[in-house]
Amino acid sequence: MTNASHPFSLPAKLSPEHERVRDYWAGLKRGENKLPFADDVKLSALAGLQGRLVLVDVFDKPLRFRFNIIGSDISAWYSGDLAGKFVDEIEPKGPLGYFLAQASVTVEAAAPTYQQDGFTRLLVPLWGGGYVSALLGSIVRL
Repeated sequence: MTNASHPFSLPAKLSPEHERVRDYWAGLKRGENKLPFADDVKLSALAGLQGRLVLVDVFDKPLRFRFNIIGSDISAWYSGDLAGKFVDEIEPKGPLGYFLAQASVTVEAAAPTYQQDGFTRLLVPLWGGGYVSALLGSIVRL
């Protein structure tokens, strides 16, 4: 799957972990809806990946992102617990380099995005309250 209409486009081939998250996300869509609803996400459905998953709350007007759930592998790679922190309050390093830019594009495009820079990261948008209200992501170390 390739989408060259925005920055952070998906590559032609995803890793098995990212593919599993993308397929799970696509399977949550109801009827003809373009995006699945945030309240349908159950991280337990992605058994074995929880350490590499992130769930981010999206706030509209002004656009801000807050880490809701962050996997243990990601916290270890980043060297700190980030749950409850806003993305603009942390240092963009390691597995979270360019995270703010990628999250913004994910919301604006209302489509999955991908980043590679020492880690690979997939973010997918989730709908709720009339806008993209959350992001589900997977991060894999290269």
